[in-house]
Amino acid sequence: QVQLVESGGGLVQPGGSLRLSCAASRSVLWIRGQGWYRQAPGKQRELVATISRDGTTNYADSVKGRFTISRDNARNTVYLQMSSLKPEDTAVYYCNLESGLVYWGQGTQVTVSS
Repeated sequence: QVQLVESGGGLVQPGGSLRLSCAASRSVLWIRGQGWYRQAPGKQRELVATISRDGTTNYADSVKGRFTISRDNARNTVYLQMSSLKPEDTAVYYCNLESGLVYWGQGTQVTVSS
């Protein structure tokens, strides 16, 4: 089993920045990909950004140019740098890891409000 723990969420004003972290409890020998998803109240969970095994990144259109996904293999950690935040970015953010199975973190709340 792999546990994923997100951190870095919080309350930020519009236009502000946050960096989310997702730390895995142990190293995984083979990873298909890792990603960040979010779920706003009353809405379905949606993809935010992914990073594949070879480092290819993919972003939802709504966050392109504002969010950046990256990883530190030595720390078993994936990051989501979020800039120019908007109120519509408010959601619970979840990270996942796909190997032979799919693992999810417990989520971290991001609230963008003045």
